[in-house]
Amino acid sequence: MTIGVLLAAAVVAAGMHYLIGWSWLGAAFFAILVAATDPVSVIAMFKEVPVEPRLHLLVEAESLLNDGVAAVVFAVLVVIAGGAEVTVPVVGTKLLVTSLGGIAAGAAVSLPLLLIAGRTSDRLVEITLTTLAAFGSFLLAEHFHTSGVLAGLTAGLIVGNVGWAGSISDESRPNILYFWDYAAFLANSFIFILIGGAEAGTPILPVLTAAAVAIVLSMLGRAATVYPVALAFRRTALCVPGAYQHVLWWGGLRGALALGLALAIPASVPERSQIIPVAFAIVAFSVFVQGLTMAPLVRRLKLLRADEPS
Repeated sequence: MTIGVLLAAAVVAAGMHYLIGWSWLGAAFFAILVAATDPVSVIAMFKEVPVEPRLHLLVEAESLLNDGVAAVVFAVLVVIAGGAEVTVPVVGTKLLVTSLGGIAAGAAVSLPLLLIAGRTSDRLVEITLTTLAAFGSFLLAEHFHTSGVLAGLTAGLIVGNVGWAGSISDESRPNILYFWDYAAFLANSFIFILIGGAEAGTPILPVLTAAAVAIVLSMLGRAATVYPVALAFRRTALCVPGAYQHVLWWGGLRGALALGLALAIPASVPERSQIIPVAFAIVAFSVFVQGLTMAPLVRRLKLLRADEPS
């Protein structure tokens, strides 16, 4: 997953630097925020387009892991933008500390809360405990300057696996899933409102060329993520069929993650005012072009779930 994200980011960064003239730092910030797909967008898409179970798992797992990788690399770029020395040992150490620290924070918060959850079957208490696990792990990780995104992801994986094995009562599970579906919807809505407020009155014409180039580059970067990586596993039990690869490529939607990271770019980055509207353009392309054409693509490739009408 890490290799794919870095390949995609490299394609986009090089293109924005040489074709649009952005600085390497600005191009790198933009590249990493569009390199990873947004898990919320992808999962929501497959609720409307039920696909074969393995394809669903591939898209969901890849997007969740890439989400964490992008957030970690973004955090490293923020440190570099703040004037930190750029050397392999410094960057490598920051990546390691940010990643492992986030994972440790997620486990440190969620595991004790699951022990408490195992002592009650009250659905409201259990929903509250999962909320504490998510936001508590994020805040703990951010306090120690590690990855809050990886902390939240780790907490979610622990609750969804260890918690589902017995700590969370059977009666509460549907309620917890409904609550987090709504929370995801609400978070996405707030991100789009924030980006709309930030860009209100911003002229779009000056960045149209950059947006068009960025859309093409993001699709090329996505291809660099999917096809070469899938090729490496072609002779193994993990081989990904060609039809799956096409869906993984075209279904690499961008959403709240890209917009949230765009708003978090330091003001010291010269291209920040251009990055935000260009990121919005890529998200709009993902939602209205890729998202609306996913159903016909899945049906054409005959990848609908067996119990679904074609």
